[in-house]
Amino acid sequence: MSTEFTEEQKNYLQGLVSGVETARAARGLASLSGAPVNGARMPQSAGSSGAAGTEPSPGAPELIHYQAQNRFIAEGKKLCPEEQAKRNRNPLDMWDYLQQHARDERNPKGTDVLLFKFHGMFYVAPAQDSFMCRLRMPGGILNSFQMRGIAEIAERYAGGYAHVTTRANLQLREIKAENLTNVLTSVQEIGLTSRGSGADNIRNITGCPTAGIDPQELIDTRPLAKQMHYYILNHREMYGLPRKFNIAFDGAGVISALEDTNDIGFSAVRVAEGKDIPAGVYFRLQLGGITGHQDFARDTGVMLTSEECVPVAAALVRVFIDNGDRTDRKKARLKYVLDRFGIEKYLEETEKHLPFKLRRFPLADCEPRPAVIKHAHIGFHAQRQPGLFYAGVVLPVGKMTLEQMRGIEDIAERYGSGTIRLTVWQNLLISDIPEERIQSVKDEIKALGLDWNAASVRAGLIACTGNGGCKFSASDTKGQAMQIADYLETRVQLDQPINIHLTGCPNSCAQHYVGDIGLLGAKVEVGEEMVEGYHLYLGGGYGASQKIGREIYRDVPFAQVPPLLEKMLTAYQGYRLNPVESFQDFTARHSIEQLKALFEQTTIAA
Repeated sequence: MSTEFTEEQKNYLQGLVSGVETARAARGLASLSGAPVNGARMPQSAGSSGAAGTEPSPGAPELIHYQAQNRFIAEGKKLCPEEQAKRNRNPLDMWDYLQQHARDERNPKGTDVLLFKFHGMFYVAPAQDSFMCRLRMPGGILNSFQMRGIAEIAERYAGGYAHVTTRANLQLREIKAENLTNVLTSVQEIGLTSRGSGADNIRNITGCPTAGIDPQELIDTRPLAKQMHYYILNHREMYGLPRKFNIAFDGAGVISALEDTNDIGFSAVRVAEGKDIPAGVYFRLQLGGITGHQDFARDTGVMLTSEECVPVAAALVRVFIDNGDRTDRKKARLKYVLDRFGIEKYLEETEKHLPFKLRRFPLADCEPRPAVIKHAHIGFHAQRQPGLFYAGVVLPVGKMTLEQMRGIEDIAERYGSGTIRLTVWQNLLISDIPEERIQSVKDEIKALGLDWNAASVRAGLIACTGNGGCKFSASDTKGQAMQIADYLETRVQLDQPINIHLTGCPNSCAQHYVGDIGLLGAKVEVGEEMVEGYHLYLGGGYGASQKIGREIYRDVPFAQVPPLLEKMLTAYQGYRLNPVESFQDFTARHSIEQLKALFEQTTIAA
């Protein structure tokens, strides 16, 4: 008889042994680690240091995850396949396994696809028969040397381009299996990493892209983003969470960090003299943002000093590790623990991991946040340093060619300080440009086929990967976003910034709910065919304009989307109260029925 087990048999046997181990441990009996099952040893994954499901040694950082899984098993529940895969072997200990795949030019199968993401390597079949590598860089900041190195990696091992993501980092695509470890080692050689950038881990730490150069910021968030980044890299228990996790630091600058869309958001506030705490700058703690599920992060009432932020974030994550659902991935995000516990109980559990009590302070006693300037991430703007400016460069749906990457690093090196700042809006900033060099920088940006015009449709266009590189996407979001831009920019002259977000599936990587106009990919029935299309949402916002967009149309074939958007923008400009009324305010004044009527009566050129 064959000694090979099917995937279903493996999961059954592993769950059975895990349950027996838990029951024996509860009775004080010795572990069965390594014992045979029905005469044949349990199937083990390459890279495993013992029998599948073997408990880590006392004091091991990853023990906290194993114990959390045990609690579900003890209750008679079955771990989901992804949790069982992480239980069978620690994904961080797979280097030899990755190398063997590269030598064999072999792609991962089954739950190995998830485990490879712990190293930032995404096997994206069937969209592409290749890997995508997602990097991580704290606060989205890198230097010209690193940009040059990324271009070299893209040329040598990937598809010759890079994408800026909505977490202010970079992705490389079209990587063949043979180059798995070549890419990972090359990334490390330029001082970057992809570790934990995917799967059930804390994603790239974001902050204000203008941190340290912003004229109005209350605090520079760069040190905090770095501290959190390195804390994660050096604490193994920060990997393998119940689901993915996002953390952001907002320093109250002109460009928001979108912290209210994160699981943990830190928002800088100032407290004046005469209050119950010393005057100064603090961070307010927000929890539970997940706009794909139509929830913003909620203010907890907690005020933190800068020194307290990283320890508190780590404690909050540990409570999530202990209590996040390990059986149903659809209910495994932090939001669902908060819904079950409530904010106060969650904070009580967090304090058990801290050497101090959390400080409470009324939001009303904090000074209002300085205003966000919409689209300050595009164009030329004065820095806090006299005589210096930053340039916000529009990238077509976040894509850069090799020529553009090398051109950007050259501009940053010759005209600035060599600093390049990525944003959650899928564009980038080049900082520290002397005023007298602005025209030269404009000319060179244009020569690269890029722009800095904030009034263009492209400036506010955000798109997820789409079905060209993601199996979950129903539509070609990036390609269709460019078609929308080409269509609208010849027909509509914008005088107010408009954000148009295209996302291919309900996971909402492009956060369609917070755009002025949000498009959610869908398959639409036209005659006897299913074609690519979208559901349309209007009036979303973030920060002081925080609002979930309202659905206005469903199942619109893509061919009808560009002219429909033209009608929307034309009606907005024709029926707004005054030239400065925002698109969000305009849509908020009308019901869905009223908006539809306005759009239908608006005529556009054929």
